[in-house]
Amino acid sequence: MPDPQYIMVGEGHRIATYSWGDDALPTVVAVHGFASSTQDNWVATGWVRDLQAAGYRVLALDQRGHGASDKPHQASDYTLRQLAGDVEAVLDTYLVDEARYVGYSLGARVGWEVLQDIAPRIPRAVLGGVPDGIPLARLDLDQVRALADDGTPVTDPVTQNYVRLVERVPGNDLRALLAIASGLRASKQVDPDPAHAPQQPVLFATGARDAIIEGSRALAAACTQGRFLEIPDRHHFNAPGSRVFRQAAIEFLAED
Repeated sequence: MPDPQYIMVGEGHRIATYSWGDDALPTVVAVHGFASSTQDNWVATGWVRDLQAAGYRVLALDQRGHGASDKPHQASDYTLRQLAGDVEAVLDTYLVDEARYVGYSLGARVGWEVLQDIAPRIPRAVLGGVPDGIPLARLDLDQVRALADDGTPVTDPVTQNYVRLVERVPGNDLRALLAIASGLRASKQVDPDPAHAPQQPVLFATGARDAIIEGSRALAAACTQGRFLEIPDRHHFNAPGSRVFRQAAIEFLAED
């Protein structure tokens, strides 16, 4: 894992970035999911290794509120527009004119925006576990807030899964992650709009045991060049580690 290289984004926050491979190679930008990080989502699961072996330079970032990036506690620092803008700022800073995009969960929802905001620069993308509604909509914010404030145990099963994910990744800040969920819910037009779907070739991939699978499938159908992969025997929290997902994604990125 290389040391992070920091860039500054509009509100004065530092975003940690990582690069592997020669910058003359075709670039894949990788954007992780909620409560994860570049290390957790892409390095530990073998994505960076296999993308490099396939001939790509890999550029990744810890999204704001995650990993080695700044972790503000204000919900207003986490609109969907700001998260997408961070990815675009990373590409600009590294002088990347064109990149393939790989995102998972929150990173995939952010990718839906990036693919449209800077469409000529993103010719092909993989969006894994992308929700068709508000990201983290199943998270019980009141229970998370009570846990952060006074340690009240979480009883909602879905929220318990997210809390376990938060606790599993070193360095996670529960209050920052609560702010992310709150900020996304307050964002305008946070649901992906099938009427304004990306026009590039996009592979949508979701675990067969993921509750959002039908929503993800519907988003794939809304894309004129969308394709859908059902990841066998995986749920939302362990799909990034699937070899089937990784291999299918790399093959898709290599297509003309």
